[in-house]
Amino acid sequence: MAKKLLVSTMPFEFSPEQINESIEKNSGKLLVRGILQKASEQNQNGRVYTRSLLEREAGKYNELINDRRALGELDHPESSVVNLQNVSHNVKKMWWEGDSLLGDVEVLGTPSGNILKELFKAGITLGISSRGMGTTRESEGKTLVNDDFELVAFDFVSNPSTRGAFLEPVSMNESISHDNTVVTDERVCTKYCKLESIVHEILGELGDTKNG
Repeated sequence: MAKKLLVSTMPFEFSPEQINESIEKNSGKLLVRGILQKASEQNQNGRVYTRSLLEREAGKYNELINDRRALGELDHPESSVVNLQNVSHNVKKMWWEGDSLLGDVEVLGTPSGNILKELFKAGITLGISSRGMGTTRESEGKTLVNDDFELVAFDFVSNPSTRGAFLEPVSMNESISHDNTVVTDERVCTKYCKLESIVHEILGELGDTKNG
């Protein structure tokens, strides 16, 4: 069975005030903390990753963290390779709390990182999504990820919500919890229209800078 690209998303959500305070306390850098992945729980894609599988891949990924090469992209590329031109952030640390794999993430000063920072500051709900290659199998109505899975990266995406996730700026003590509120069409439109407007505005500014 050929390996395919597998992605699983967790939401990162917080207030603009928290983000601004994190930037101020970290000398202009934005550092955020949140759940990167969960073990033994069916995600919104219907997939389940075992604890032993995620522990193995987290161990490998920690080698990239130690070398400051745990890079991720903005939006989900359909590739098993991280494209340096689209890099927006770097995972600085990972650890377990129960069956949740948490991480500290530094937003970089790259073009994609600047877009990511502005989206955060505007209060846009984003998700952090694991990207890897592997195969799956069906069992009792669930899609189980096989042991051949290989973690590639964690990317920030515009796809919201898995229950029970949270995010907090690293320099702050309070966290934000989430319920399972149904998102109405009006709210989705508001979020995504705002996101699209911010991205176009930032890209326009980058274009003006290059032409100036």
